[in-house]
Amino acid sequence: MDAWRSRVEDTLRDAVRSEDAYLTEIASHLILAGGKRVRPLFAIAAASAAGAEVSDDVVRGGVAVELVHLGSLYHDDVIDEAPTRRTVESVNARWGNLTAILAGDFLLARASEIAASLGTEVAALLAATIGRLCEGEVGELRTAYNVDRTEAAYFSAIEGKTASLFATACRIGAIVGGLPREQIDALTEFGLAYGMAFQIVDDVLDVTATEAELGKPAGHDLVEGVYTLPVLRALSSGDGLRERLGAPIEGAELDAALSAVRSDGAVAGALGTARDYAAGAISSLDSFRDSDGASWLRGAVDELFARVEAVAPTS
Repeated sequence: MDAWRSRVEDTLRDAVRSEDAYLTEIASHLILAGGKRVRPLFAIAAASAAGAEVSDDVVRGGVAVELVHLGSLYHDDVIDEAPTRRTVESVNARWGNLTAILAGDFLLARASEIAASLGTEVAALLAATIGRLCEGEVGELRTAYNVDRTEAAYFSAIEGKTASLFATACRIGAIVGGLPREQIDALTEFGLAYGMAFQIVDDVLDVTATEAELGKPAGHDLVEGVYTLPVLRALSSGDGLRERLGAPIEGAELDAALSAVRSDGAVAGALGTARDYAAGAISSLDSFRDSDGASWLRGAVDELFARVEAVAPTS
């Protein structure tokens, strides 16, 4: 895995080089800040799940997905007016909103360029995924501060903004790796189910973890009016949470809302849903032998719930 990660890092840095040194610096800012590189590693693991060679094109396919993810972070930080990202000053805080938007566009352009070099199917898939990401984000914005947001709306939003990127990473790795169509589809199903579980776990941590554990303010989604699965489950209990929400909150009101979500049983219910998605992800790998890639993907699912147990034990 270390060798895979090293290839990803080298390819990422190469992908954002421009003839303009200033643009290269800005486009490289979050790359140099570090990151787990989960999406490109998923592409590599998918390609190797059936024993396929991890070619340079497989790595580049995964990097294309990571560049879409990074470009979306540049844009998200402008929308949120975020001062930091990954423990460093955000691009918008350091260089301004206009520069951050243009740099995010540059990353998306480089992602598209890489995808085009890998064939029309990969190019079309990445373009469609960018569209799904935008649809998911718009769906989330449309329901901001809406205490009547449905779970169906929530699941639709996270499928677009999060799960689609994981599914595409796996699918691109499998396509470029030359896997049979049925294995490509199975790995795509894995990525989608994993992505759903990943986002639900992330949303649970937002209401259960501390600022020190998260590396960002706890309850950020509540402040922004993004009512996630544990919050929606708590809202249905009728214990007064509904009266606290529906508008921006902070301080004691935020603390009280977080306490209501944590004490309701909604967290356990949301985690149960995440585990259902995780079980579906694991079952998608049934046809794969115990290759390094398949083993790594299974381990990634286990790590999801280890994150929760480390912060708020549920058993």
